[in-house]
Amino acid sequence: MNLAEKLQFLRNKNRLSQEELAERLGISRQAISKWESGQATPDLKKLITIADLYNVTIDSLVKDGDDFDIVQSKESYQNEKEEPEKIGDKNSQVVINVNKISMEYEYKSKRLLFGLPLVHINIGRGFKKAKGIVAVGNISYGILSLGFVSFGFLSCGFLSIGLISLALFSIGLLLAVGTISLGIISIGAISIGVFSFGALAIGKYAVGAAAMASDIAIGDYASGHIAIGNRVAGENTLPLDTSAKEVKTLIKREYPNLKDTALNIINFFVNHVMAGTK
Repeated sequence: MNLAEKLQFLRNKNRLSQEELAERLGISRQAISKWESGQATPDLKKLITIADLYNVTIDSLVKDGDDFDIVQSKESYQNEKEEPEKIGDKNSQVVINVNKISMEYEYKSKRLLFGLPLVHINIGRGFKKAKGIVAVGNISYGILSLGFVSFGFLSCGFLSIGLISLALFSIGLLLAVGTISLGIISIGAISIGVFSFGALAIGKYAVGAAAMASDIAIGDYASGHIAIGNRVAGENTLPLDTSAKEVKTLIKREYPNLKDTALNIINFFVNHVMAGTK
């Protein structure tokens, strides 16, 4: 191992992110990244601090080799002194050493694009952050982002924010799909958006079991300026079994300046709902 590889190995072994290590050393995360990629070398003062932090000798850090001595902590020494679990009778025993399995993993590609790693994966316990073109982490930032909390152009996770977002709780600047979704085009059990489609849909144009809209609402219960449904409330109301042609005529009459893009999306919703009533 060279110095860069040892620094990365020891940081991962001690379950520290680059951000956490940088904070302890009082430097930037970028400096840690450069050390671990071999682009820069820590000075002697920092090497002494790192050796103390990881409980290793400076010689073991700076000398190249496949192996280097790591001084064990009292806790790890005591763990190794514990008697291993034994299975079987006295004449035939199988000895099993149970070691702690690290559930943490970090990988960062050296190849950069727009100043970001092409791939950054950082998963494990705590606030593990990943930032890259493709980012996978507990908290992730990227063009393609996957994580418990994710931010990106295409974002997937438990809570996702992105241009296109798919998640349990989804916020999309363009398209949001999720159990609870918020976006220009929003699809979900509870959906809020300009164009909203869901069990409970709220928006400028809304389609759902319960649809509430400022302009056009289509659903079993519908409330809007134009309301189409079985139970309706609005200035212009139609039953749900009205023909798609009649609906389009009413929309054009009430909104003659409606843009073609908006009209096409509404027509898609209209055709979908009307087809389901036949």
